[in-house]
Amino acid sequence: MRVNIIHPGAGELRYEIRGIVKFAQKLARTGIDITWENIGDPVAKGEEVPQWVRDIVAEKVQQSSSYAYSPTKGLLDTRKFLADRRTQETGVKLSADNIIFFNGLGDAVTKLYTWLHPRARVLGPNPAYPTHSSIEGAHGRSPMLTYKLDPAKGWLPDVEDVRNMVKYNPSITALLIINPDNPTGMVYPREILEEFAALAREYDLFLIADEIYSGLAFPDSGFVSMAEVAGDLPTIVMRGLSKEIPWPGSRCGWLEFYNTEKDEAFARYAQSIEEAKMIEVCSTTLPQAVLPAIMGDERYPDHLAARQAHYAQRAQEAATILGSQPALDVVTPKGAFYLPVTFSEEFMQKPFVLPAASPEAQALLDAELANIPEDDPGSGSGTSFDKRFCYQLMAATGICTVPLSTGFNSYIPGFRMTLLEADDATFTRTLQTIVSVLG
Repeated sequence: MRVNIIHPGAGELRYEIRGIVKFAQKLARTGIDITWENIGDPVAKGEEVPQWVRDIVAEKVQQSSSYAYSPTKGLLDTRKFLADRRTQETGVKLSADNIIFFNGLGDAVTKLYTWLHPRARVLGPNPAYPTHSSIEGAHGRSPMLTYKLDPAKGWLPDVEDVRNMVKYNPSITALLIINPDNPTGMVYPREILEEFAALAREYDLFLIADEIYSGLAFPDSGFVSMAEVAGDLPTIVMRGLSKEIPWPGSRCGWLEFYNTEKDEAFARYAQSIEEAKMIEVCSTTLPQAVLPAIMGDERYPDHLAARQAHYAQRAQEAATILGSQPALDVVTPKGAFYLPVTFSEEFMQKPFVLPAASPEAQALLDAELANIPEDDPGSGSGTSFDKRFCYQLMAATGICTVPLSTGFNSYIPGFRMTLLEADDATFTRTLQTIVSVLG
């Protein structure tokens, strides 16, 4: 081409959660029954959306207004509902003018990083949800700067590690937390959030809290919204509909901006995100229109409580069964609906062999593995180890999981599965199969 048309950050765009599907589909054509444990879609895994929710949506669909554009920021009545609700939850005043709707949080994440100054970087967790790490990396034209979540500490971060990253990387302008975390299911205790806030205050940073799973923090997890501890710090909180109702196909998320009046640059940054959304006109109207009726329904709190208890039970079962296998290390999640599994040092230091796949599936597997170089045994690196493991596991059993290294920008190898299987017996059998093939 006359001019290089490739964006300098294009190499950072990876989404293994869906990328691994290509191999799964090839295996499925050989007759292997795929157990989809790669993506966080409760509906696709068989969870029924409550009939009363569907009734609310069906009624709204009959109104012509639900087919129209919404204002750029979103429907005013919906933003007022959320502002009042969040003010009551956190004790911190939130204005409807400081809420902007997007077509899912993926859209919000893209706008958030795209309209940040090219030299300004966001420090995020490792492992991390790939939309954050990929889009921030593409924005910065190099891998996202990260702080480590430590499985030996229940996946909590070492605040000194965070401090050193901030101290020695002057380009860092914001701290990101995902709470409850994806992929680890960890919930940040208040004292850790307060330490993040103290760091932001000391180094003149702003805060970003992705709280899409806030409604699925387990009972007694101690979940606290960042809005409650941020004080006068410029802060962005990210929320949405997809996981709570659940309604992932709604593509409906929003950003909450706190303390824009405290910092002129932060106020202009927030305005630029709104202006970027204005260029697109608006976000989808229907899910915004039904949000107050659904979240304001007297049945909604019990609906959430039942889902929280269900996933908490699933998390405990999965941790118990998989934790019985010496090759695997498991920390019981405290929120969301995922389970990260890492490998024991002993398992990492020797070659592993899973049961043989069918001849046709083995041929497909061999072709895939030829493109995934092996790590040196005992080197401590697992960037290929866990990916090779996930592909071999799928060829041998049909269970589709996601490697932590390539799927979640993780410094520690392992895999992530979901807690979403609707059938209890199938869920237990999936766990037992993973244990048995490693036995």
